[in-house]
This record gives sequence, structure tokens and C-alpha cells, in this order.
Amino acid sequence: MGASVDPDSAPMPAAPPELEEVAGLAGHLFRQESGKMVSVITGLFGLDRLQLAEDVVQEALVRALKVWPFYGIPKNPAAWLMLTAKNLALDFLRREKTFRGKQTQIIADLESRGPVDTGSDGGDGPLFEDEIQDRRLRLIFACCHPQIPPEARTALALKTLCGLSPAEIASAFLTTEAAIAKRLTRARQRIQEQGIPFEIPSGPDLPPRLDAVLQVLYLLFNEGYKASSGDSLLREELCHEAIRLVLLLTEHPATRLPRTHALLALMFLDAARLPARTDSGGQLLRLQEQDRSKWSRPLMMRGMQQLGLAAAGDELSGYHLQAGIAACHCLAPDFKSTDWQAILAHYDQWLRLDDSPVIALNRAVALAQIHGPQAGKDAITAMPHREQLEGYYLLHAVLGEFEARLGGPAAAADHFRQALGLTESASERRFLTRRLHQCTAPAPVQDGAGPVG
Repeated sequence: MGASVDPDSAPMPAAPPELEEVAGLAGHLFRQESGKMVSVITGLFGLDRLQLAEDVVQEALVRALKVWPFYGIPKNPAAWLMLTAKNLALDFLRREKTFRGKQTQIIADLESRGPVDTGSDGGDGPLFEDEIQDRRLRLIFACCHPQIPPEARTALALKTLCGLSPAEIASAFLTTEAAIAKRLTRARQRIQEQGIPFEIPSGPDLPPRLDAVLQVLYLLFNEGYKASSGDSLLREELCHEAIRLVLLLTEHPATRLPRTHALLALMFLDAARLPARTDSGGQLLRLQEQDRSKWSRPLMMRGMQQLGLAAAGDELSGYHLQAGIAACHCLAPDFKSTDWQAILAHYDQWLRLDDSPVIALNRAVALAQIHGPQAGKDAITAMPHREQLEGYYLLHAVLGEFEARLGGPAAAADHFRQALGLTESASERRFLTRRLHQCTAPAPVQDGAGPVG
């Protein structure tokens, strides 16, 4: 793909930037902008050309790594990447024989757009009032087409539009990276075989896809709230983007439903605690260790407002119950004042809706706060699907906390070692290492271990 990009459009720096600086900036921008870029190009090519859109966006990053160290970082790096991807798309269209019939029209459309404003993720002009206007959100709905296998829809949207790696998606689904790769392959094959169009659903076609879209945004927020890999526990930009997109759904007449408000309530309430989740050195802080004066009261108020809107009608979803749990934490002035009975009741209701072992594990933590660590340990032993969590680091981290509170440092240390081997997050590894050292040190383990915030 031989598109030329004019580096002279950016002012020359006093000295060429260091390669490490360029790589860091390019990687950050790719995580931030790749979803927008893929959305734009897929909208032009069609959903059946999704792989090609991903390829030209990836190639734009490669060009940046080659050009920027010599010509300097552009004044608007995000726009440079978008322009490069656009030029690569034009080059491909000029060479692709199967596009000859559409070539003139598509190239004219591309070239008529002029400079790309990457500061906005808005639509492409006038739309019907009942259409989704945000470009990325529209493509998420397209990826959640009912003809794409259910287990592959979310993975496809998270990979293509949210910039998550297969490893990060695998962590969210408690499965392997290879399994996610297979899902992505099946999704792309189905798009090709069925000729699934890049359609923007509107009116009555929107709600049937809403649950899949909400799941995508829920998982996107979760990856930001607790990153599955990397040096930092938090990726706040993912949380903010997920909130932005769900907020748009609450403003749309076809998707302004109680469960949408409930998910937004959950996000606001959890985001309110972000400033206190780590210390000044980036170390993970448990809920009882957090400085609650750092929690954002404006976000908590917005969360409670959305929770009130979610109460309309008789719908009860998992998002309602999770938001209720988050509200219990936010309303408690300190850790000891937490209404664990209400939290446990919410988990009991949630399990009746979804018998997930992850929900059961979190319920065991709440149960232990009321009846002690042995009750929590017994609840985990009695879980019907516990074997599904054997490769989940949090199972062993929770068991390690229970054993430490029961006065069994050797057993606790064994669980913390297992948890250490199962997480890729540097922040969580530091936390688990600290807990392991506390178990193996001569001093007794302090009681009071609680759930991670």
C-alpha cells in the first residue's frame, strides 16, 4: 500500500523526537483513535471489508513509527493517522478490480470529505431522528447484527471498535486467547458468507440489538476500571468513552430504556471511585483502604439520578442490581458503615437472574463481611460451577484473603502464589506480592481483609 503522506504539514521540531517517545505516543493514539478510524473506513467500504479497514488502520500506525522519528511528530497526530489510513484506503480502491464499478463514486466521496476532525465522533451529515448518529456507536450496532453468532458479536466489537486485544477480551470472558481468536474468525467469515451489510438500524430494529451493545459497553468500562494487563490498573479513557456512548443511548428514544439508565448509573457510581482506587505510586488500594474524600460527589449524584430513572416500569436487569450494589458502597460514609445485608440481597437476586460463578464468588465476599471468612470459604466450596474459575486469579486472591483472616498464613500464601501466576496486570501483581509477603513475614496477618475496590 503505497500512499504518500506529506510530513511537511507538521512544523519541524528543534530536534527529532526519541524513538521511545514516538512509539509511546503512537501506541497511545492507536488505542485512542483506532476505533474511530475503523468506524470511518468501514462505513465507506462496507462491513464485509472490516478486515481491510483494520489493516489500513494498522498500516497507518506502522507509517507513523517510520516517519515521525525523522520528520517530527505532527501538530495533530490523530488527524495525521486518519489521513494516512484514508490515503491507504484510496490506494487499495484504485487497485482492487472488484471495486471498479464503485471506484469513482467512493473515491469522490472520500476525497470530498476534506480534513478529518478527530476531535469529534459525530455522524456524517443529516440522519433520520430515530437513527444512531454517533459513528462508533452505529458501527457497534452493525457488529451486533443478529446473523453474527452471539458469542462472536461482543468480541468483534471490542476488538474492532474498542481497541481491546484478544488477550484482554479473553480475560473479560474468562476464556483463552485462542478461543477469542476463533470467535473473531467465525464472525468475519459469517459477514463474508452472509453478505451482512453495513446497515445502520433504526426505529424498531434498534432495540433487539441493544442487549449486545450494552454488553460491549459494559465490558469496555470494566477493562478501563480494572485493566487486565499492563503497568497501570486503570485506563480511565476507556471508562470515559463507555460512559459517553451509554449516555448517547439514554438520549435516544429507541434505546432510552430502564436497563440503559441502570448501566449508566453503574458506570457513574463506579467512576466516582476511580481517584481513590490507587495510591500515589499506582498501587492498588482495597475498598477499606481508600480515601473516600477523593470519591467524586458529582458523579455519585449523577449515578443516583440515573438509578432513579432506571426504576421506571417493572424491568429488573443485572445492571440494576450491580448499580444498587455500587450505590450501597457510595452511600456508606466509611467501610464499617457499609450495608452488607443489602449488598448480599442484591447478589442473591442477581444470581437468580444469572447463575454465573463470578457472581457467586462476589456474593461469597459479601457473605464473609456479615458471617465471617469461614462462611465465605464454605460458600465458594459449595459453588456448583467453581471449576470454571480455577484459572481465574480472583478466585485464589479471595481464598487467600479468607485463609489469612482465618489465621492460616501458609494456605493463604499458596492461594496468593496461584493468583500471581494467573494475572497479567502489573498493579495486581504488586498487590498480590505484598499480600504474599505479609503472609510469609514473622508478623501476624492483620484481620479486616475485604473486597478489592
